[in-house]
Amino acid sequence: MTERPSTEPKIRQFGADAGTENRIEHDERAVDRESLEYDVVTTPVLVIGAGAAGARVAIELAESGLEPLVIGKRGHGDAHTTWAAGGVNAALGSLDDEDDWTIHAADTLNEGHHLNDPAAVELTTKHMPDRIRELEEWGTPFDRTDDGKINQRYFGAQSYRRTCFVGDRTGEAMLETLIERAQELEVSYRENVMITRLLSDGERVSGAVGFDMESGQGLLFRSNHVVLAAGGFSAVFDRHSSRDDENNGDAQALALEAGAGLLDLEFVQFHPTGMVGERYGEEWDGRLVTEAVRGEGGQLYNTDDERFMEQYSPDQMELDARDVVARAIAREIEEGRGTENGGVYLDISHRDPNYVRDRLPRMVERFESLGVDITEEPIEVAPTAHYTMGGVDVDFRTGETGVDGLYAVGETVAGVHGANRLGGNSLAETVAIGKLVGKHVADVLEDDDTDPDVTDDQRVVAEREFQALESLAGADGDVGPTELLADLRELLWNHAGILRNEDELREGLAKLDALRARTADLDVDDDRTSKSFEYAVDLSFSLTVAETMLRMALERTESRGAHHRTDYPEIDEEWRVNLVVSVEDGELSIRRRGVGEPSPPVQDALEEGYELDYHHLE
Repeated sequence: MTERPSTEPKIRQFGADAGTENRIEHDERAVDRESLEYDVVTTPVLVIGAGAAGARVAIELAESGLEPLVIGKRGHGDAHTTWAAGGVNAALGSLDDEDDWTIHAADTLNEGHHLNDPAAVELTTKHMPDRIRELEEWGTPFDRTDDGKINQRYFGAQSYRRTCFVGDRTGEAMLETLIERAQELEVSYRENVMITRLLSDGERVSGAVGFDMESGQGLLFRSNHVVLAAGGFSAVFDRHSSRDDENNGDAQALALEAGAGLLDLEFVQFHPTGMVGERYGEEWDGRLVTEAVRGEGGQLYNTDDERFMEQYSPDQMELDARDVVARAIAREIEEGRGTENGGVYLDISHRDPNYVRDRLPRMVERFESLGVDITEEPIEVAPTAHYTMGGVDVDFRTGETGVDGLYAVGETVAGVHGANRLGGNSLAETVAIGKLVGKHVADVLEDDDTDPDVTDDQRVVAEREFQALESLAGADGDVGPTELLADLRELLWNHAGILRNEDELREGLAKLDALRARTADLDVDDDRTSKSFEYAVDLSFSLTVAETMLRMALERTESRGAHHRTDYPEIDEEWRVNLVVSVEDGELSIRRRGVGEPSPPVQDALEEGYELDYHHLE
């Protein structure tokens, strides 16, 4: 066998001259198998992602008598689900007995500006009361009313109080419950694993390739059924509510490369209230201040001491849709009524201090550690990239992606939330749809899926990926992946942030090309357990997602929900279509697809015109 020459690490890309590759470039020459060491793991179902969505899929599979394997990038229980603090939606009617699932669906469609998949919305809202009662039965300690019902609070743009909560640690409590249930069922779990490629010929998936982040060992997972539940891509923006090493677009890039389509990536939710200000420090910049603060009566003020939401939304005030409140804050800052740190003030000190401590214990604790008593003084906030409505295009009844054997669920996918997500619906989607996907996979599993063979062709593809990772590790250039990721985040914040236009988007694409060219000069640690190596792989995913998002934002020439074009500031009914992107002949191809219509009961709820009245809180 000829000696393999050294190769510079490169980032694959889409485009006329790019061929079919889009992330770390592979050396297509023969692989020296004797130099590669890796473990092979076979499983009937591989679940990539260990948050609420992945856990709920695995629970359903285990309850069906199957033995799935769940893998996560972090330690067991350390998933982004824990950062969803404020609550989870279900039309229980604990406080407002007029509420029902059809009104929940209508609120979701209205908040999504009717780009949602109506079937996905109805599946979520119809099933959520049962999913909440299931979580309650499994031990989630939901807050209670005086008469013992599961308590519910207002969240933005909800017609009734339907957000169930565990103080302000709801996501953490839900995930703890799901993990305990999975452990009772003896679901296998492997932590600190990063997937870098799905084994796919574009028609069918046959597993995944990655490495153990603690040992650096290569891993080949052989499975005929792979479920992507690895989150979204909000961390590609400069100010974001995620940790820097998660929500980098892994799942979306993996799916696109495997042959699946992506839907509506232009829709990124900028949460109105992220932390901002020198007193908090860089570590806390962009971290979420839960919507529960406003749901419990928190008020927004500018530096002129004006409660400015009276001008933008006199009826719904601080609890209007997230995109509305975020743009209002951005405008206040842009017009000179923001703080020196580029924020505004969120104040809940008018509420009883004991009430605030009871309902918002984590927020009180966090800010006390930073020298701020939120029961006595306001906190400084500004919009932050928080959630991605766009993602993998799926059939929500099954989780199918169009690539045989590949499924997706949770923030990885698009469809439930449309152009803007209703607060409290992210956690709802994970468990409502997660159960359905798990059931479908269990139903279609065949006997020969239990312990699938590893073919020579599959080994060759996997070994080429290992070889690419080997060439990436120890790359001796002049620019580190952390620097490039920071530049990418700044680029997207400046050119595809809350307010967008054609010139800025085109300039962003040009800068993206220049940034991608710099990856040929990467400097990466040769230790595959290092953050440097992890961030280099993250960079490859993020570049793919960034280009796709910019191109889709440029394509949609209207303003709708979280996508606001200053050069096309109005909603255009001709644009009530979804955008679907796929790879055709090595290039990104974008097409339009019509949106379905809701069922008659939900249409009736829409025509009734239910709407939150903020002043019920006063």
